[in-house]
Amino acid sequence: MLTSAGPAIETEGLVKTFGDKRAVDGIDLVVPQGGVYGFLGPNGAGKTTTIQMLATLLRPDGGSARVLGHDVESDPDGVRSVVSLTGQYSSVDEDLTGRENLLLLGRVLGFSRAQARQRCDDLLEAFDLTDAANKQVKRYSGGMRRRLDIAASIVVTPQLLFLDEPTTGLDPRSRNQVWEIVRALTARGTTVLLTTQYLDEADQLAERIAVIDSGRVIAEGTSSQLKASVGSGSLHVHLHDPGDQARAIDVLTRAFGEEVFAGSDPADVVARVDDRTKVPPALATLSADGVELAGFSYGQPTLDEVFLSLTGRSAEDAAEEPEAEHEGVRA
Repeated sequence: MLTSAGPAIETEGLVKTFGDKRAVDGIDLVVPQGGVYGFLGPNGAGKTTTIQMLATLLRPDGGSARVLGHDVESDPDGVRSVVSLTGQYSSVDEDLTGRENLLLLGRVLGFSRAQARQRCDDLLEAFDLTDAANKQVKRYSGGMRRRLDIAASIVVTPQLLFLDEPTTGLDPRSRNQVWEIVRALTARGTTVLLTTQYLDEADQLAERIAVIDSGRVIAEGTSSQLKASVGSGSLHVHLHDPGDQARAIDVLTRAFGEEVFAGSDPADVVARVDDRTKVPPALATLSADGVELAGFSYGQPTLDEVFLSLTGRSAEDAAEEPEAEHEGVRA
């Protein structure tokens, strides 16, 4: 589905302000056509505002942006003809059934009755919603609703699909189903710009990732490149007694002189390690200080460690922060 040799998205110095707050503060992006491009950052970082400008739902206050060759300000209709957006919140009518929602969209988008019925049936089957097709959407589970949202976004298959945190709040099984849908879309040629707070999601799906914080892109590259940027490796220590976490952090900080932080599990400690020869003595020091280990591993940093290094906070902490007051209109 490539339309030209140019990028799917190209921005220069993109800016959006709300009052005295710069929600987007000079973003430069080049997103190639094909595959998934991850847009990673905490709540309030400017991800949604950026997408809304690229999808022509908000006007930029500075800079420029082109989507598949169409300027978002001078040619908004051209942009809208090649993109689709699935926002953070449900865009379908909860009082209608899944089938009625898709049929309605098909007719609005110019399909004949027969074409709309065929497209509806195809999408219901592809998204595993055939059995629930005649239920009101308000009776759907969260995972079913998100699948219907995405199905609604591709009644006419877009060249570029904006997926704004599509798996927030979903259980692991539903998240995996959404991931498979995203992979199937890109296999058919659709480019996907995926915003997410979930580091494993970006790691699983995205060929390249931009990390955004406070309205600015602070890092960009493949997952491997981002991981390599924060050091040669990391030591993950799992403690027998979670009560030893503070003592273990102190010991490892003295041993490595590098960044050491508590893991998401109270019994976990993670240390950045530039010199792997320091690992055995550090483990011996833990043992000598009476810190009993249930296990440990040494390997490449995780994206969570990348995020911590770049933003000064873990992804879990960042996800719990409130949204910015002026994050823009909801799609």
